[in-house]
Amino acid sequence: MKIKINDTVKIITGKDRGKTGKVLHVIAPKNPQAKARIVVEGLNLKYKHVRPKNEREKGQRIMFPYPLNISNAALVCSKCGQTAKVGYQKINNQNETAKKKIIKQRICKKCKAVI
Repeated sequence: MKIKINDTVKIITGKDRGKTGKVLHVIAPKNPQAKARIVVEGLNLKYKHVRPKNEREKGQRIMFPYPLNISNAALVCSKCGQTAKVGYQKINNQNETAKKKIIKQRICKKCKAVI
């Protein structure tokens, strides 16, 4: 997936269009045809109605961030501050143990900065 936890995203469609926030959770789909969903901090808020547990308590309405489709959000580059497409770059990393490891890094296609 191109969007991960703690990334900053901008909402493209919906009632919160144009707002940015930090990704709290990424929910992978169980069905391969379905799209992944993300939970963004402070965006796409829904109400949950809670019944009182005792006679003395009152019912409540709790607001919480609801998951939205991953295709409705775009990643914001930390360097240029714009929404950007994600590219990948492979880097050969050689440790002291002489094992070669290939590291795959995400990069911004506009400014070529590592995300």
